[in-house]
Amino acid sequence: MKGKFSKSHFIILITAFFFAGCVESLITVRTRPPGAVVWLNGEEAGITPLTVPFTWYGNYEVLIRKDGYQTMKTARRTRAPFYEWPGLDLFFECFLPFTLTDHHQWEFELTRLGPADPNDLINRAQSLQTETLNPKP
Repeated sequence: MKGKFSKSHFIILITAFFFAGCVESLITVRTRPPGAVVWLNGEEAGITPLTVPFTWYGNYEVLIRKDGYQTMKTARRTRAPFYEWPGLDLFFECFLPFTLTDHHQWEFELTRLGPADPNDLINRAQSLQTETLNPKP
């Protein structure tokens, strides 16, 4: 059978052809300083620096917390590259013999909290105590 192209060769070639391409979509989040906890759309994603895969393009609600720093609540948008546009995506995800990577990188600067004013803390505690002991009807 030397030199012949059999049906099984054809099936293997077609299978390899259809599963060759792939698009990997990633978001990397970095904070200054590192070590902050990140939530994306209400789900904890991890501690910075972190890289997570994503499956859809659009708006993301980002919440970042780190002890001693002001909590940051913001939004970011991921835009689809041309090879993910409807119609083109089939070609790029199925027919290319290599993997494309769509990598979005977000960086955030956290603001350090200053020392708490003792008088402010005492006033807030007294206010909460009054509200607790004398609830509004």
